[in-house]
Amino acid sequence: MATNNMFNDLLKTLENPYASVVEDGVPAGDVESYVDTGSYVLNGLLSGDIYGGLASNKITAFAGEPSTYKTSAILGVVKNFLDKNNKSGVIYFESESALTKQMIVERGIDVSRMMIVPVTTVQEFRHQAIKVIDKYSETPEDKRTPLMLCLDSLGMLASEKEIEDMTSGKETVDLTRARLVKGTFRVLTLKLSKAKLPLLITNHTYQSIGQMYPQQIMGSGSGLQYAASTIIFLSRKKEKDGDEVIGNIVHCKNYKNRLARENKKVDILVTYNSGLNRYYGLSEIAIEAGIFKNVSTRIELPDGTKVFEKQLNSHPEKYYTKEILDKINEYVKITFRYGRPDVPKEITEVAE
Repeated sequence: MATNNMFNDLLKTLENPYASVVEDGVPAGDVESYVDTGSYVLNGLLSGDIYGGLASNKITAFAGEPSTYKTSAILGVVKNFLDKNNKSGVIYFESESALTKQMIVERGIDVSRMMIVPVTTVQEFRHQAIKVIDKYSETPEDKRTPLMLCLDSLGMLASEKEIEDMTSGKETVDLTRARLVKGTFRVLTLKLSKAKLPLLITNHTYQSIGQMYPQQIMGSGSGLQYAASTIIFLSRKKEKDGDEVIGNIVHCKNYKNRLARENKKVDILVTYNSGLNRYYGLSEIAIEAGIFKNVSTRIELPDGTKVFEKQLNSHPEKYYTKEILDKINEYVKITFRYGRPDVPKEITEVAE
């Protein structure tokens, strides 16, 4: 009681509306909701819950080498975000001049609720992003419509100095950009948390040089690496139906995650016809958890039914019932999250 009185006195003295006793919650830090990505396994990788997804007030980054489906992944999340709430909107900061209206329409995205904002420099992105966040914050919280911010991509943003040097014909290397990026995210991180806005970013990676075992390194300095709550590294391989390429399997690895365990991996499927597949990757987790069983060339379900994996993938709604999804989620909470949440004993035994 004495401690509580002391804290209450300190809170009055600080006059900081976002300071709090942890027991009452952390206004600028707690995640009150998630943005469903459209893929159960990607949700699990990001939040440790297949019904979760992107934290609604944090920075999430998808990083990878060229042609690793970064933009397609982010557009899949955009589509699902807009589909979930017909009043929601997306502000899409675009530095690559790669998107067209036709591309967005073909992915089934509602173009009336998506705004493209071209940006060339780090400073321009920072200035316009802050304007959007501040304007959004002016609206009372109970009257705000869901909004998501995207940046595609950080790696293509120049600095004003770099443009000036190129215009004047100078060949000097710009050493200010990494510092600008770090400063930008120092400002944006807390603003996004206070406004309860998610920011989804794509960025480039490259192979490190001079090491015995080369590793993927994210570009643009350490600013995003420090600021992002979650960084997913992407790579891909083609998905075929016979000889026909029908899409891509994207390998996703938790490079950094404050909400779930790092270094966990899942595969998602993005097809040309249907986009991001919600159920792909669940069978591997269900088998690992002992919910499904491998029996020769087929998969045995809890009721004894045996099906080929192609059948499972063709009619997922038939086989992934709410009961099955809940059991898979119990296992995901054990193996993807930090700590050991309270879960049924039989699932815990499977995980051991």
